[in-house]
Amino acid sequence: MTIMNNWSSIQWMTIVYICFQMLRLSECLREGECEVCVGVINKLINRLDKNEKSDPLKIEKKFKELCLESKKSENRFCYYIGGLEESATKILGEMSKPLSWGLPADKVCEKLVKKDSQICELRYEKTIDLKSVDLKKLRVRDLKKILNDWDETCDGCIEKAEFINRIEELKPKYIREEL
Repeated sequence: MTIMNNWSSIQWMTIVYICFQMLRLSECLREGECEVCVGVINKLINRLDKNEKSDPLKIEKKFKELCLESKKSENRFCYYIGGLEESATKILGEMSKPLSWGLPADKVCEKLVKKDSQICELRYEKTIDLKSVDLKKLRVRDLKKILNDWDETCDGCIEKAEFINRIEELKPKYIREEL
């Protein structure tokens, strides 16, 4: 009887261990996830001198300098973690301490996203080469972005084909063919 009880407790411990490991793996960032966070943290790491890499206060100072130059989604990331004067929250320590321990950018971002989930929602803007791209393979969102970048609209457009036709109609106005 005790052998059966021991066997079932070993099974339960194994199941609990497997579940714990699966949960831990699900917390890891996937490829391309949290791209702005990873990108900014890697820029910061590359700017740090050897003597600055182990000091959280020097890391924070360098980060704030980096944030002064940032634009668009990188600037928004700086705002989220407190790298800008007007930032509402300050979680710079959550970034600088793990960096000072030598953690890589993706692991630092995993820690930051636990504090503010918006951090991993940031994306870099895609640049679309309209001379070579097949518009039919783009999403409607990307087609709308092209029109928006040109300050154009597509009144009454609902179908993807209508957006493509409007872009094709406007292409000569915005894209110059090289001779």
